Amino acid sequence: MTDERLLKIKDAAAYVKAIIGERVPKVGIVLGSGLGRLGEQIQDPVTIPYREIPFFPVSTAVGHKGNYICGFLGGKCVLAMQGRFHFYEGYRMEEVTLGIRVMKALGVEYLFASNAAGACNPDFKVGDLAVIYDHISNIPNPLIGKNFEELGPRFPDMTCAYDLDLQKLAFEEAEKLGMSLRRGVYFASTGPTYETPAEVRFYRAIGADLLGMSTVPEVIVARHSGIRVFGMSVVTNCANTQNVKRNLNDADGVVEQADHAAKKMSELFAAMIASL
Repeated sequence: MTDERLLKIKDAAAYVKAIIGERVPKVGIVLGSGLGRLGEQIQDPVTIPYREIPFFPVSTAVGHKGNYICGFLGGKCVLAMQGRFHFYEGYRMEEVTLGIRVMKALGVEYLFASNAAGACNPDFKVGDLAVIYDHISNIPNPLIGKNFEELGPRFPDMTCAYDLDLQKLAFEEAEKLGMSLRRGVYFASTGPTYETPAEVRFYRAIGADLLGMSTVPEVIVARHSGIRVFGMSVVTNCANTQNVKRNLNDADGVVEQADHAAKKMSELFAAMIASL
């Protein structure tokens, strides 16, 4: 008997395919908190609310609209998730990553995963765009449980989880656009609480530059599926390192800052995708 998880992927992909027709998306894009504006740059869009897709969860986080958008960006067919799913929303890991599995089933070869992140690297400033070159995870691994070889290997390699050629391309295209990029390690925790100052100091000490509550499960599943990954954080706040009443983290503030940076990120993504 076919596992229920495989049937859910198949049924959800079939539903989306019936709506987008002959389009075959080459690039998948995940848009984090406040970054949904990039979806507005997609040409000839077909929008599918998550609530209409079989077995899909619904985005409940602030700044996540909850749509698949299939259309064209940089001259390529793309499938964007306008909002993602988080472990802290109470979803199982197979639900958190279902959108990526469906992307793979529809033909996606590249994943552009974006997020809004706090910075624990003191050199990073609010509004910076940071290329993720590696991550540290404190979220349950989405591959725990029975493995299905048709989805990917039991023990996927994560040495270069974030594609080196795509990182190089990002800096090349950013230079053409007159943009400055940071480069950093993303630390993923479960949330939904923001980090304590002691945690921020600890995460920085073990090598983190950026702090968030998402992205890593999607990246793991994408790599498990053979999808090449590019990751980018928009720095929306500077993480507190002391127990003082200043620079308090706030979800609405994160969305506001992400919105300001979304235009730059859209331009960069479009330029990169055009070069694929």
